[in-house]
Amino acid sequence: MAHEAVAVAVLSILVILYRYLNQTDTPKIRGLPEIPGVPIFGNLIQLGENHAKVAAEWAKQYGPVFQVRMGNKRIVFANSFESVKQLWLKEQSALISRPTFHTFHSVVSSSQGFTIGTSPWDESCKRRRKAAATALNKPAVQSYMPIIDLEATTSIHEMYRDSQKGQIDINPIPYFQRYALNTSLTLNYGIRIDGNVEDNLLKEIVAVERGVSNFRSTSNNWQDYVPLLRLLPKKNSEAEQFRVRRDKYLTHLLNLLKESIANGTDKPCITGNILKDPEAQLNEAEIKSLCLTMVSAGLDTVPGNLVMGLAYLASEDGMRIQKKAYDEIMKVYPENDAWDKCLVEEKVPYITALVKEILRFWTVIPICLPRKSIKDVTWNGVTIPAGTTFFMNAWAADYDSTYFKDPEKFIPERYLDTSEGNQGTPHYGYGAGSRMCAGSHLANRELYTAFIRIFTAFTVHPPKNPADYPILNAMECNSIPTALTTEPKPFKVGLKARDPVLLEKWIAESQERTKDL
Repeated sequence: MAHEAVAVAVLSILVILYRYLNQTDTPKIRGLPEIPGVPIFGNLIQLGENHAKVAAEWAKQYGPVFQVRMGNKRIVFANSFESVKQLWLKEQSALISRPTFHTFHSVVSSSQGFTIGTSPWDESCKRRRKAAATALNKPAVQSYMPIIDLEATTSIHEMYRDSQKGQIDINPIPYFQRYALNTSLTLNYGIRIDGNVEDNLLKEIVAVERGVSNFRSTSNNWQDYVPLLRLLPKKNSEAEQFRVRRDKYLTHLLNLLKESIANGTDKPCITGNILKDPEAQLNEAEIKSLCLTMVSAGLDTVPGNLVMGLAYLASEDGMRIQKKAYDEIMKVYPENDAWDKCLVEEKVPYITALVKEILRFWTVIPICLPRKSIKDVTWNGVTIPAGTTFFMNAWAADYDSTYFKDPEKFIPERYLDTSEGNQGTPHYGYGAGSRMCAGSHLANRELYTAFIRIFTAFTVHPPKNPADYPILNAMECNSIPTALTTEPKPFKVGLKARDPVLLEKWIAESQERTKDL
């Protein structure tokens, strides 16, 4: 009898433990399709490394919106253009918050706080987002164009120099990482990295921010979903190392700004304006969050879109697009003054359309940062309760064949046709709704300016060595499939100056114009 009692007790403990380990933060949502999974892990094993692609396949069988279990978290996936539009736009007041995850929020962000984009919705987040939105609205962005002038010129000049004026092929990735990062650093701190693309601080920030991006990913951190895995030291240790490295340069940059303010040598910048404003509404922790946001966001979308846009231009079809783009630029600027005019106006519709198509085709954040509902949401008659986590499969939505004709093809002209994709939200490259990217105006101007100047400066050619060819599939080009953002695999392109004399004249004039920045 004693043995039976022990057996019953052990069995009872195992049942209780199983139920505890197998429970989810949100109960099963009745009426919403659910993907069959396994105990404890739910659908994590099936989702594998490429959540966007696997979820898109499931949508063909279960419909555009379904629920999955990722460990002890229940997630609602939206996978079509219209379902995202319905949930993220029409229900945006409900989907205004963010869930928190162990690795990013509790380990990586324990010292500097959360970025604005990863913060749950509260009064502090509202203040920080308002400050960022004010600093990044259209009029403000126009005032930053001298910075974009300097950084675009620097990148083009150094690519031209390092390619030995077009004699050797080059990898464009580091040049445009610096372009985006320096723009963000100057806006936020009034500080830019003066060195070349081999600069140690530049390489450290890029490396750490790319590493931190992995900890924000939906697919790289199983310990976020299965608490038992947090007992394994490796992931927490790795996250802690990145936190320490990030703290070092963020503290360094903020101290440099504070010193320059004290010495009266600071340049106008977002954080400097807040620090000097006695009526500023942000405290020290909120200022750190704003700084963190500007540094990390500068590397999230612009470099990936720029370099993969260049990669496509070096393809056979890219030659056609280059010719069309150059012809359209020359129609608007027959006096060859597009290099300067792109800083004050956006008057070449084909380039605007090209930028939109790059943002759609190379959806560099395939699964957008998750949302958490603050009130009930209804989808097709099903009530999804408040507190549920939602994932936007932006890649699947941007490749939705029911919305885009031939979505797997790169067609800038689709955005010149008002019947397709040009009304309202053109793509989900910046997310959508109440928490979409606050820096989208800045990113669009960075992309538009860079491509106008690339087209007027160069013709882009495939690399001489086939081993250096870029991969032109939006998923397969990513060197870290489990990262939040696309990290393009290294490749090379050839750059041939259209008019070397004119190019060097433009570079010299821009350098003179921006020498005091």
